[in-house]
Amino acid sequence: MSNKAVFLDRDGVINVDKGYVHKIEDFEFYPEVFPALKLLQENNYKLIVVTNQSGIAVGYYTLKDFQKVTEFMLSQLEKHGIKIEKVYFCPHHPEGVIPELRKKCACRKPESGMIKAAIKEFNINPAESFLIGDKETDIQAGHKEGIKSILVKTGQGKKYLSNTTADFVADNILDAVENFILK
Repeated sequence: MSNKAVFLDRDGVINVDKGYVHKIEDFEFYPEVFPALKLLQENNYKLIVVTNQSGIAVGYYTLKDFQKVTEFMLSQLEKHGIKIEKVYFCPHHPEGVIPELRKKCACRKPESGMIKAAIKEFNINPAESFLIGDKETDIQAGHKEGIKSILVKTGQGKKYLSNTTADFVADNILDAVENFILK
């Protein structure tokens, strides 16, 4: 039997997008995240984070910085009884300054490589799954794998309102969960 999942972008969905968040002191959860993710978990959705982290490729921060922030995020969610199955991230950018990360890849959203990998690893049924993102590139990545995608108005979401291909537009992650996913 296959699983259903909700794919979550990080900056702008889980935490306030302050631009290349890579320090724990800059990582600020949206308060709606905890009740939203609890509801999803109670309804048997696997929670998977898919995040572009081009700041690594362009030299703004290191892989180690990203890993520290990820451990912090996961530990805080765990304190609220929330389990993230896995955090997929893309460290690449076509104009990166780190030679081995300077490339056009299949994982950087709007490409769907991270989602594709998660579908395979966790036996996810795309038709029963959702993606929540704050950029049109998130929405496009979800659609490439046949996943209903929700644009939230938090983070950079408001920039894309007039020109989105999202299946739904929500005020924030809790609105997305209550009014679109669990409706």
